Amino acid sequence: MGIQPTPGEVREPEADAGLDTVDFRETQSSEKFQRLRRTHRSFVFPMAVIFIVWYFVYVLLAAFAPEFMAISVAGNVNVGIVLGLLQFVSTFGITAAYVSFANRRLDPQAAAIRADLEGDAE
Repeated sequence: MGIQPTPGEVREPEADAGLDTVDFRETQSSEKFQRLRRTHRSFVFPMAVIFIVWYFVYVLLAAFAPEFMAISVAGNVNVGIVLGLLQFVSTFGITAAYVSFANRRLDPQAAAIRADLEGDAE
């Protein structure tokens, strides 16, 4: 945990952090960082659009097609319940897909940028 500063005391950042020597604007405009942003957006934006459309289809079906949503699938389970539960399943599926994508595609790029920054800071 370290020693906590007393009230009113200003502590300097750790000496080995080296963040005061990093030009973050230059890093943000670098090709590596831009590639990382494009890679991230190539997954996030389409997946967000797909999920929002899927969500609104569910809401619109519930509002304008109640007889369809009331169709029995098994016993007291109807189409509306199944589609509602699939909303949760798809949320977990998207999360799992993003974690896998990030591990394979984003993390190696981010690690390379971090290594460059930490190497420059020394």
